[in-house]
Amino acid sequence: MADLKVQERDLIFALDIGTRSVVGVVGRPVDDRLKVIDVEMAEHGKRAMMDGQIDDIRQVGTLARAVTQRLESRLGVRLERVCVAAAGRALRTQKGSFTLELPEEQSIDAEQISQLEAGAVSAAEEALQTDGDGRRQMFLVGYTVAQYRLDNYPMANLQFHTGRRVEADVVATFLPGEVVESLYAAMRAAGLQVASMTLEPIAAMNAAIPAELRLLNLAMVDIGAGTTDIALCRDGSVVGYTMATVAGDEITEAIMRSYLVDFNTAEQIKRSMGESDELIRCRNILGQEERIAVNEVTQVIQAPMDKLADAIAKQVLSVNGTPPSAVFLAGGGSKLRGLREKVAVQLEMDEKRVAIAGNNFALSVFSDSLELEKPEYATPLGIAISAGLGLLNDSYVVTLNGQSAKLFRNGVLTLRDILLMNGYSYADMVGKTGKSLNLTLDGKRLVFRGEPAVPAVLRVNGEEASLSTIVHAGDEIHFIPARHGEDARRTLGQLLGEDFYGKVMVNNAIASMDTALDQGDVVLTMRQVPPRQTAPTAPIQAPAQPAPRAAAPVRPAPRSNEVHLILNGDPLNLPAKEDGSPYYLMDLLEYSGIDFEHLDRAVRLEVNGVERGFQQPLKEQDSVTITLA
Repeated sequence: MADLKVQERDLIFALDIGTRSVVGVVGRPVDDRLKVIDVEMAEHGKRAMMDGQIDDIRQVGTLARAVTQRLESRLGVRLERVCVAAAGRALRTQKGSFTLELPEEQSIDAEQISQLEAGAVSAAEEALQTDGDGRRQMFLVGYTVAQYRLDNYPMANLQFHTGRRVEADVVATFLPGEVVESLYAAMRAAGLQVASMTLEPIAAMNAAIPAELRLLNLAMVDIGAGTTDIALCRDGSVVGYTMATVAGDEITEAIMRSYLVDFNTAEQIKRSMGESDELIRCRNILGQEERIAVNEVTQVIQAPMDKLADAIAKQVLSVNGTPPSAVFLAGGGSKLRGLREKVAVQLEMDEKRVAIAGNNFALSVFSDSLELEKPEYATPLGIAISAGLGLLNDSYVVTLNGQSAKLFRNGVLTLRDILLMNGYSYADMVGKTGKSLNLTLDGKRLVFRGEPAVPAVLRVNGEEASLSTIVHAGDEIHFIPARHGEDARRTLGQLLGEDFYGKVMVNNAIASMDTALDQGDVVLTMRQVPPRQTAPTAPIQAPAQPAPRAAAPVRPAPRSNEVHLILNGDPLNLPAKEDGSPYYLMDLLEYSGIDFEHLDRAVRLEVNGVERGFQQPLKEQDSVTITLA
């Protein structure tokens, strides 16, 4: 295959990785529509997908490679760039809020709004994290700002307004990292580079309901094998999407149970129902030939079809609030006879307002030789249409630190959006100032500030950029996350200084000068005068006494006054200090019998039954308690 031509920039290759099959579409934009050149489909030999989620990456990659090679062979083109869509089953939606306190009242600019929204999205992502083993990486799909506030006043737009405190509430939608990574891994296994990624419900919407019809309140319901994806539009834009876990496989499994056939045979029976009203021939698991009437199978699947219609109606109403103006059913499951009518009944709508998708495909896509108006083509055509007609900004390649960035959403993308969609958080973009250290020293509260963050490096195509910089096709982004500032740290010696001399307690325990202080520590000091270092002097000689006179007798010094205290229940008498100063609680530590050099517990200090500090002065007959806690 060395003679294959290179894939031209405008040649769109889309793959729909479904639960039952892989469908490939190749086309190129012509005027305002996508011209489809070729379509290829292959079914999984065994279950490699579970409810729209890739289970066996290698098998999916092998099948995707087979579909790609068939298209390459027929077109004479080496297909290297592929557009794909992630299933809606794993979507997670979460609210988040963030506040920016500005140093002074000022006009709010686009960069501050970008920081504010990034912080709110990061808060939403943080709220999704569970207490399980480690953090779960989440990729942003999109978000909407529910409310801004400026100095507590609700605002629709913050830019150019003046204030000091800005807040944002957002509703953000994420895909778990494993969903995105498994899809990328399967494409790598197929030898393909992901050029764009969108969501299956959005892709199907872009095929079934073109933009010019979205002023109406419409619902697109894509019934696959494992999941049913739902998207709703109103006033010109998509207003919500959801999914139901009930889909085509429930119908197939009901046939399996009723006729004792394997899954593939049950699938064939289901598909044959829409092709004729004659008997369906099959072989059951016992090896017996069966001839089954179509009307009999129709009765068998009524219960699961009712369940499917009920699930669709409940999900549509949960997002839309009321029945929409019309409903389009897409996907292979939409072809089930009688399902359209059941959905209309459950939504209490006129049957004429529930239709099978396909009639509107021609507004966005056409082919010279292929029949495209099939409801099962909604998602693969939608992926190709989204990329080829520029309906999603993720239809181009942007590199982030040398690798293709993962992109979602429609509309303009900023550098902030790209970073959030690739797993970076607000803290990575802006950085966090180190934690402050709060202490109490001799009753006075002290706060030591942490170090400021080292700013992030943001460059687009080699030029310095900001979070609000708009990203275009082919841009190369270089990003080095901000480095968080160091937390404030102090030892006891650093706190008190080199000149301090005396005893110190931290949280009522004697501490050395190299003790590292922790948040909220209470430090009590008893400063003492350091001993003077003086030069030795010669002894003073007493004057000589006259020989005939005898020396005067030495009288005992009068007994000094005493201070009478009680320590741990026993009397303690201490001589009064020469300078007349009182004794302090710390002066009694040496009489307590506690080895303060090898403490393993805190010390309880009380005077007259009341907990006191290190420097509590003592009075005559005070009762002091110094014991281990």
